Amino acid sequence: MASNFGGLIQSVGASWLMTSLTPSPQMVALVQASTALPILLLALWSGAVADNLDRRRVMLAAQGFMLLVSVALAAITFAGWITPWLLLVFTFLIGCGAAMNGPAWQASVGDMVPRATLPGAVALNSMGFNIARSLGPAIGGAIVAAAGAAAAFVVNAVSYLGLIAVLARWRPVQAERVLAREGLGHAMAAGVRYVSMSPDIRTVLMRALVFGVGASAVPAMMPLIARDVIVGDSLTYGVLLGAFGIGAVGGGLLVRRLRDRMSVESIVRVATTALLVGSAVAGLSETMLLTIPALAMAGGGWVLALSTFNVTVQLSAPRWVVARALSLYQMAAFGGMAGGAALFGGIADAQGVQFALLVAAAVQGLTIIAGFVLPLPAARDLNLALRDWSEPETVVPVDERSGPIVVTIEYRIAPGDIPRFLNVMHERRRIRRRDGARHWTLLRDLGEPELWFERYHVATWLDYVRHNQRRTYEDAQNTRDIHELHIGPAKPVVHRMIERQTSTLPGIREASPRELADPMTDTARQA
Repeated sequence: MASNFGGLIQSVGASWLMTSLTPSPQMVALVQASTALPILLLALWSGAVADNLDRRRVMLAAQGFMLLVSVALAAITFAGWITPWLLLVFTFLIGCGAAMNGPAWQASVGDMVPRATLPGAVALNSMGFNIARSLGPAIGGAIVAAAGAAAAFVVNAVSYLGLIAVLARWRPVQAERVLAREGLGHAMAAGVRYVSMSPDIRTVLMRALVFGVGASAVPAMMPLIARDVIVGDSLTYGVLLGAFGIGAVGGGLLVRRLRDRMSVESIVRVATTALLVGSAVAGLSETMLLTIPALAMAGGGWVLALSTFNVTVQLSAPRWVVARALSLYQMAAFGGMAGGAALFGGIADAQGVQFALLVAAAVQGLTIIAGFVLPLPAARDLNLALRDWSEPETVVPVDERSGPIVVTIEYRIAPGDIPRFLNVMHERRRIRRRDGARHWTLLRDLGEPELWFERYHVATWLDYVRHNQRRTYEDAQNTRDIHELHIGPAKPVVHRMIERQTSTLPGIREASPRELADPMTDTARQA
């Protein structure tokens, strides 16, 4: 929370400094866009890093990087060398550190608490930020008014030290790693594949993107509301941000009570309505008396919606991919916010700040309508723990790099059960592809109508092991359904095969049976 205070004080200093460097509303709005844009660009990479490396060390590296950038920003501002574009560069770099820190930080919440208490933990995490938001901006405004923006940047730099010290002393229990780490490219692809093949998470991401566009206007326009609409100073800006933060704390306190009484979709509708009303009133009001409660309402809606999206993603992804799922959620939400901040900044340039806020309220109305077309998944108690799976022994020697591997599974299905079997196998296809299988096909034998074959490929034996170890207890129902339909005298027969090329290509001699059996021979490596 102390670090959050520093970050918010820095945000006030940067936004207010930009108002003194340029009169352009778009440049002011770009301060928020430059902070959110790195999340769009780097979140998936940082999610793959957080899932594959020690999350504590990832957070330490991110916090150390932001400390160095903040010190440099303070020094350049004190020296009087700061320009609008240089300020955007530094806020962008701080955003890069935040993008690297975010997935590791959020995924670590699920490592600290039991799954049943995760929604409350995420809400408390959001509250910790918003408690700082309720007071930090006002403190930041006072610091800027008394000592200038450079002093705010110094305070932010100092605020990282406490969190770095805590992370350096923290010793979380590390799960034993039984397989080699994925390369970052493969890990990023696996994260995208998992999310794209998970309908619940995919729906949340699309809704978060649309919500982010409309939600960006209030925080992006707030310096301009303080300067141009209320006609105040940096302290006024801090008070307005504090009102937004107090509303966010109230929204955080309501999360658990609302989750007990309402569906996920209903919570987001209530949150979006609060943000719509808050944006519209802030766009119409010219007095603090109306603007402060409007911004508090907007802050409550903001935290209710974003924490609900966050919890839904965390509860829909197993631990091996949760940071990547969260990073893609952040890309959607903050990508929408970055685009929305630039959009509403341009509208404010052309038509004024108040008109831009009214357009943002209209966009929030569209997000409520989107909920009827694309409703959020209902909260479900999914068992996403990984099932125990033992690597099978093979007569032909294989190692992690052996491949490509082709797997076929034989089923015998009664003619009357074929429609149900096809439905079950449709879900099977989604699970297989989600967990890394390629070229999945379902085949029926023309000579034996009861005989069916499931077939898929993986690149290497290691990928085959990884594919099977990613199966959760929630997926086990699909396997049970298939086995219930199987009428063979024994269990479905699994054939694991390795592809081999023939020796008819020029320059490749015929391999001996011994060489083909040994994946480490030169001939096998050629194949």
